[in-house]
Amino acid sequence: MDCNFNERGKSAWCKGEKFNSKHGIDVRYGGPRQSHLLTTVLVEPLPRLVRYSQKGMATTPNRNAAATPRPGSQQGFVYLPLIAGWLIPGAGHFLLRKWYRGALLAASIIGMFALGLAMQGKLYANAHDILDLLGLAGDLGNGLLYIVSRAAGLGADSVQVTVADWGTRFIVVAGMLNIISAIDAHNLRTGRKAS
Repeated sequence: MDCNFNERGKSAWCKGEKFNSKHGIDVRYGGPRQSHLLTTVLVEPLPRLVRYSQKGMATTPNRNAAATPRPGSQQGFVYLPLIAGWLIPGAGHFLLRKWYRGALLAASIIGMFALGLAMQGKLYANAHDILDLLGLAGDLGNGLLYIVSRAAGLGADSVQVTVADWGTRFIVVAGMLNIISAIDAHNLRTGRKAS
């Protein structure tokens, strides 16, 4: 009997009168499932379906570096870059010796805050409704910039021109950017984010 197996060894095409597979199936040509003299015979059972697994999957080096903290990164007060970065824009990155990133963030945040004040933007002092509360939270994100500006009497009490409304938004967005940069400095310090 002449049988040709495919490259995986899962099936065979056989010519002949009789072929017994390891499952005891008697296959003769000319049967109802066979065409002409060729017969397909299953030699091995089909493999079971495999569940999805991440074992052996490729990962990026940054992800592995971020998952395992660097030696010595947990020493000292790990919240110092977070607090310093909130009080003074860019200070958290300066503490971590990320000079370029800290300078870029400080220039962006201080520039947006100064432009907002120059456009006669409003500094929120209290909140009477939910939108004022969100504006106050954004302003408080500026840290010492907000505290010093409120003490100096800068910023309009109410918006009187259209440009002042844009100035108010500049101040709020500067505070939100400052909060994000302070959290970024904290993540760099704790090793959650690779530098």
